[in-house]
Amino acid sequence: MCDDKLPHMDPEVEALLARSRRLGADKRATNFGGGNSSAKLVLDDPITGEPTRVLAVKGSGGNLATLTASGLAFLVLDRVLALEAIHARGTHEDDIVELYALCRFGAGGAVPSIDTPMHAFVAATHVDHLHPDSVIALAASADGNQLVAECYGNEIGWLDWRRPGLELGLTLRDFQLAHPAAKGAMLGGHGLICWGDTSRECEETSLALIRRAEQFLADRGVSEPFGPVLPVMHPLSSADRRREAIALAPAVRGIASADRPMVGHFSDAPVVLDFLSREAAPGLASLGTSCPDHFLRTKLTPLLLDMPPTAPRDRRISRLRELHMAYRAAYTAYYDANAAADSPPMRGGDPVIVLLPGVGMWSFGPDPQGARVAGDFYVNAINVIRGAEVVSTYAPLPDAEKFRVEYWELEERKLRLKPAPGPFEGRIALVTGAASGIGRAIAERLVSEGACVIVADLDLEGAEKVAAELGTERALAVFVDVSDEGSVDAAFEMAALRFGGLDLVVNNAGVAAAAALVDTTAGEWDRLHRVLARGSFLVSRAATRLLIEQGRGGDLVYIVSKNAVVAGPENVAYGAAKADQAHQVRLLAAELGEHGIRVNGVNPDGVVQGSRIFTGDWLDQRAAAHGVEPDQLGKFYAGRTVLGREVLPEHVADAVVVLTSGQLSRTTGLLVPVDGGIASAFLR
Repeated sequence: MCDDKLPHMDPEVEALLARSRRLGADKRATNFGGGNSSAKLVLDDPITGEPTRVLAVKGSGGNLATLTASGLAFLVLDRVLALEAIHARGTHEDDIVELYALCRFGAGGAVPSIDTPMHAFVAATHVDHLHPDSVIALAASADGNQLVAECYGNEIGWLDWRRPGLELGLTLRDFQLAHPAAKGAMLGGHGLICWGDTSRECEETSLALIRRAEQFLADRGVSEPFGPVLPVMHPLSSADRRREAIALAPAVRGIASADRPMVGHFSDAPVVLDFLSREAAPGLASLGTSCPDHFLRTKLTPLLLDMPPTAPRDRRISRLRELHMAYRAAYTAYYDANAAADSPPMRGGDPVIVLLPGVGMWSFGPDPQGARVAGDFYVNAINVIRGAEVVSTYAPLPDAEKFRVEYWELEERKLRLKPAPGPFEGRIALVTGAASGIGRAIAERLVSEGACVIVADLDLEGAEKVAAELGTERALAVFVDVSDEGSVDAAFEMAALRFGGLDLVVNNAGVAAAAALVDTTAGEWDRLHRVLARGSFLVSRAATRLLIEQGRGGDLVYIVSKNAVVAGPENVAYGAAKADQAHQVRLLAAELGEHGIRVNGVNPDGVVQGSRIFTGDWLDQRAAAHGVEPDQLGKFYAGRTVLGREVLPEHVADAVVVLTSGQLSRTTGLLVPVDGGIASAFLR
């Protein structure tokens, strides 16, 4: 097929994509990844050349704001419409979803979504299905049908809640036939669908209907839909909110990660703080979120701390843990009350949204984007609740209907198609000395395995460069002087505020110097021990405090050295400091096992490439000590090993991954040599 005959080159498709991106970028029109759009067109069949009616519709899992032709599903429209006959013969609509693949036009494009029939059975060239907060406020109101009539007259109609699928598509067709002048319909508990003969007409209708709902809410609204402000729940100052968010983060993340590790995202947006300060907030929050787009991201209800922000911190933490147990029990009861014999197993009972009056909201997900988006969706939910309470009473879907969506077999199929989570998904690591060399290689490897990483280094500019290359959504650069107690604590606070906590800490920061005993100054001895021994102690202490508060165990890894074992000449200060680190591994492994914290180390040797240590005087000193030229030092080190191969930073990173990935889940107190094989360094 010539390029100008490809589906994505059709003017209707180009108009569809442009419209979709504009609507997706307008947060008043839809939420992240929400909604879908379509166009009907005539294309020549790539085999027969016959003109064919084609439905181009946003595929499953796409995002309107970034939609491209590859995100569209292309289906033979008459084949999709023929599915009605199959359904009439007794095939359940859930089973018909598998037949969408047989309706594809040509290569077919993206995987068709469950909303496909809503677009196919509407007799209009262009269709938009959106989830604006203002519109869902009407859809989730107790008297939504009446409110829609007041707001729109006969311009759009009301359809009671029905799960997306073929039957909803048929209901829309019948509605349109009965109301030929209607421009759209309100889907109870769900959102808006509207249509037009041209892309411009459809977009203008979508925007006009949304603005109408916004104006309706503004004109009819009460001044305080969430009730009066409770003085004890009034927001703290910005600095105090930050301080409390950091202090509570480990406990909160431990609550959200009881079933599996999750990444956190903190927000103290005004809309959140205002909601949490109001009298009606507890009752409204307990009703849960409204439409499927919301509760599939946020879980049914948030966990709301029922104590003021000025209460003693230890009491608030204790109360959060009590509420967590009650939350899990309530979720289990919800599952047991609604599950059938063939329902998928319960997926976990931890909250995704944790609300802290006066402080803000923690939201959680398997990765930073998922955590942020969950929080965005709860803000959408607050807006919906406010709108519904402004003009009526908030009335979300009953639990039984929420369950039918949450544990829908079609949702379960989508989950089964996802790759199994890797061992580092949802985990957060802090690596010291990560701006170069071994630390950088470890940070790069952990991010590639799915972890989030705090790139900590004395060289902030270098750390920022590494974080930018790794992607600032998953990586955070922080300044740290490991020898300074305040600097270390500040780095861990930044990690807690950014991602909610930590699971893995790598003590890698280092310095080096070599001299004969008689030439070693007290200042040089102190410098090496300050960074290597004291620095590792301070970092491990800060990490352990956080890990114990989280209650999930964790990993401490020390990058030590062959020199901790081998007694070499002219190396007393460095070797002794490294021996201190090695014994910290043993001591902490013995002490921290009761908390599920594993402590292990790696003993590298001769890692010259990419190392900031092997520059300047240290490189010259080590080369002179071995009688080789500086540029031959790496080759020399390789030549003295059993394997005869040079050790690179990525080989040390490999050892860190093996130690912390769960493959050695019963191993602690181990020092792993990564030195190419040096007989004198063999542990015994």
